[in-house]
Amino acid sequence: MTVRPLQIDRTERSSTRGEARYFNVRSGNRFVENAAWHYPQSPIFEILGHVRFEWDRMDSWFEEEEEVFVHPHDPYKRIDLLHSFRHIEVSLDGVKLADTRRPTILYETGAPIRYYLPKLDVRMDLLEPTDHRTGCAYKGFARYWSQNVGNIKRENIAWSYAMPIADCAKIAGLVAFYNEQVDLAVDSVSQERPLV
Repeated sequence: MTVRPLQIDRTERSSTRGEARYFNVRSGNRFVENAAWHYPQSPIFEILGHVRFEWDRMDSWFEEEEEVFVHPHDPYKRIDLLHSFRHIEVSLDGVKLADTRRPTILYETGAPIRYYLPKLDVRMDLLEPTDHRTGCAYKGFARYWSQNVGNIKRENIAWSYAMPIADCAKIAGLVAFYNEQVDLAVDSVSQERPLV
């Protein structure tokens, strides 16, 4: 890969970082315009001499020999996945959406506890797939469902990772609900909705 500077007049000013100069990126026959930039005279010492690449304009990213998705991993963030026999019940507007005694519990630094449930224990007939998709650097890419019961529709309240990143393989095909948007009971104890 080679990085080629654009014309001198292609700059952009930041009130805190100074003036950015943009670069084109070429790799083989692929050419991506304005895909990288730097601040050659920034008042922020830590960014001097560094080039920033636009994440979404690159084909792929790697940390050592492993491909990473969405953004680089934070060394101070961790995810733990534990199989459990806790009794998890999910309902909304008086309608029970899920009931299981075999959740996989996901603990993620800085996020609420998430309960991933087998589809056989989720009322999938009350959920409607949506076009919404998200990506997580630690779990992979998720698809979503909305609740659709009578005249009540709640958008994108549940999601699943069909093919999660290897470190999170335990949640493949399981369904999670936003604790912030549903009524959740753990071992028959109602949980407060987290404020996120």
